[in-house]
Amino acid sequence: MSPRQPRRRSYDQYCASARALDAVGDRWTLLIVRELLAGPRRYTDLHADLPGVSTDVLAGRLKDMEAQGLATRRKLPPPAAATVYELTARGAGLLPVLTALAEWGAPELAERRPTDALRAHWYALPLLRRLPAPGVPAVVDVVLDEGVFHVRIGGDGPADGAGPAYGDGPAQAPDARLVLDADTCRELGEGTLTVARAVEEGRLQVAGEGPAADALRGH
Repeated sequence: MSPRQPRRRSYDQYCASARALDAVGDRWTLLIVRELLAGPRRYTDLHADLPGVSTDVLAGRLKDMEAQGLATRRKLPPPAAATVYELTARGAGLLPVLTALAEWGAPELAERRPTDALRAHWYALPLLRRLPAPGVPAVVDVVLDEGVFHVRIGGDGPADGAGPAYGDGPAQAPDARLVLDADTCRELGEGTLTVARAVEEGRLQVAGEGPAADALRGH
């Protein structure tokens, strides 16, 4: 059997935006990128954090992303011995696209619909642009009732080689820790609330010492 060929859908326009949409405009592709921006993921983990996607569609999108040079597969060494998907440098270059899209869409989160799924790390993208950056790269844990995720601030994202821009769960050695509720995190992400004001009003608690914690406290 011949290997599966990537789908050849195209807008057939000599335009950078059209060519970009040729690569990532299919349903689910950018949300898969969102998950892989958090670091290498197993297929089962991707499926769990993309509620609503069928196994066939997810497998097809991943194969297309490999064919387009956006993602690769590799096998982890023992004892894990699991296959994971991860972004290439070109795929990781979509971080500013996703953060801009999240910032644009943040006001739409004013009301959570009964059918809406939620993962804590989905707050990371709109939050990334709102946290004050210290003079050096730092990793910050964000603690919500819905779960914990971590973000890296003060760097250039995955493309700078220092690691994923964010990740699910707590970091191994965070430079600071933020504790807040989901409404506060949402308001920070949409820009209707600043970090300084959230700290002043007691809606955001900052733990830790050093440049990252000081920047987050406004010092």
